[in-house]
Amino acid sequence: MRPNRVKELWRAGKPVLNGWCALPCSLSAEMVARQGWDTVLVDLQHGGIDEATALHMLQAISTTDAVPFVRPPWLEPGVIMRLLDAGAYGVVCPMVNTRADAELLVSACRYPPQGMRSNGAFRGVMYGGADYVQKANDEIVVLAMIETKEALANVAEIVATPGLDGVYVGPTDLAISLGHGPRIDVADGPIGEAIAHIRKTAHAAGKVSGAHGTQTGYAVQMLTEGFNFITPTADFRALQMGMAATLSGIRDKIPGARR
Repeated sequence: MRPNRVKELWRAGKPVLNGWCALPCSLSAEMVARQGWDTVLVDLQHGGIDEATALHMLQAISTTDAVPFVRPPWLEPGVIMRLLDAGAYGVVCPMVNTRADAELLVSACRYPPQGMRSNGAFRGVMYGGADYVQKANDEIVVLAMIETKEALANVAEIVATPGLDGVYVGPTDLAISLGHGPRIDVADGPIGEAIAHIRKTAHAAGKVSGAHGTQTGYAVQMLTEGFNFITPTADFRALQMGMAATLSGIRDKIPGARR
């Protein structure tokens, strides 16, 4: 089976830089993947991507060296299995709130006897290799999103789940759940303390930790503090910011340009 380079990087003590795709387009996914990200994640929870589009996007990402990841819409074993069958090499699952949730997630991602994943990886075998079924349990990355007050209280039990590789902070939902409204790129105050607690708890259990942000400086800070997996931007946000910066750069220099 094709080795999962993400696990190789983590074993070497190196961080993983993740590109994020929410736009439902295989061409944009390929463009993102060709920028040199370690991983590129296809987000089916928020944005316009459905399963059929995700398949095409995973194919596009696979034309590059980036490792294809997905975020399913929810903790739905059937959907997770289909995305793995389509060639995803990593799953970042939203709204994992308890140890039981984490166990269900792992079970959906692992073949028996470690889990309940059904055999039928039609594209997974094409991407991974003929021995995919025999080795997939060791290569597929499984991360649980910690993004609620309940999950924060249960994080020690969640990271203790056998077969779970680590956790990924969902900052805006976590902030809302803690009563602060949606916030992102936060490194201090009660939200920053909660994020740091998640990282420390995961590492104490020998698991990896991931963080989500929108700014380069925040990503660098989180990596410096020890996070192993970071998303510093998304395709739609990069498009918005790039277009806005180009327009403002012209309008600021041309007094007659429409504003």
